[in-house]
Amino acid sequence: MKIAKIETGEVRIPLVTPFKTALRTVDSVNDVIVRITTDDGQTGFGEAPPTAVITGDTKSSIRGAIQEFIAPSLVGMEIDNLDGIMKKLHGCILKNTSAKAAVDMAVYDLFARSCKKPLYKVLGGNKTEIETDLTISVNGIDEMVADSLKAVEQGFRILKIKVGKEGIKDIDRIKAIRQAVGPAIRLRIDANQGWSPKEAVRIIRAMEDMGIEMDLVEQPVKAHDIEGMKFVTSQVYTPVLADESVFSTEDAIRLIQERGADLINIKLMKTGGIYEALKICGIAESYGVECMIGCMLESKIAVSAAAHLAAGKSIITRADLDGPSLCKEDPYTGGPIYERNRILMNESPGLGITQVPQYAW
Repeated sequence: MKIAKIETGEVRIPLVTPFKTALRTVDSVNDVIVRITTDDGQTGFGEAPPTAVITGDTKSSIRGAIQEFIAPSLVGMEIDNLDGIMKKLHGCILKNTSAKAAVDMAVYDLFARSCKKPLYKVLGGNKTEIETDLTISVNGIDEMVADSLKAVEQGFRILKIKVGKEGIKDIDRIKAIRQAVGPAIRLRIDANQGWSPKEAVRIIRAMEDMGIEMDLVEQPVKAHDIEGMKFVTSQVYTPVLADESVFSTEDAIRLIQERGADLINIKLMKTGGIYEALKICGIAESYGVECMIGCMLESKIAVSAAAHLAAGKSIITRADLDGPSLCKEDPYTGGPIYERNRILMNESPGLGITQVPQYAW
């Protein structure tokens, strides 16, 4: 089974409500999708969101990297030469992690199909079901409380609260949400690099002193500020999760060795796909550091690839894979089943995605 053709397309899927963080506001998923066709007619799918404020990738750069560098390097290679394909993929162009991730997941889709197994079983087969949180966008307090209560009514037991835009005022948001949803709901606080180190410690300690229990605080300070991450992690009781601070295996090793965080958030768009994400899983496991699997603003293809990885590896103990739940519609056929807070893994080969919108091409 050889790679015969690598194509790119685009999908646009409206969101239920605008997605707002400290970094951006978005009202639709507008992503590049990839289709790899083999010489015997098999197809594998991948996806990449143009998240320029985090990865530096745009739709044009993603498509350009795939069409001009990645596709010419991989066409003609045997799918079962997985290691060789990945070395070519990561060696043909620097950075461009989103483009690499889209192609990587399409290759893994085909590789698992060739094994006649769902991808999560090829990756380890640890579990068949995942629980995800739901993101609450940063807005006024009343709106965030209403959104949180709605999410709980829908069955979500874990909420990811976006903050980081108003410093100390974020305490009021989190306090109001905790009072509204009660103590049984787990809260994950995501500052999206929005606080300074001292400000982060002040805010987190204040909430701890109020008895506001938090599952974790994600990326409280700027991604490059490892000293700041170390300072926050050492000064609070709440677990600190590194997100934008960890793109590569080198980042993971440095952060863990310097005790810059308690947990690592793996995202395929940061690592460049499953191949490199597996290396970070191995590093984290060797140090005894648990991981969360996250996503950008992605639709079912990319989130399904992340879900398969999470279901395969036991070191991934938390999931932030709510992309499909934020979309107004599901234009795909097949793949894992998304039932509110539950993701049920498919038993069909590969990612399980069998059809994508015709308009994409």
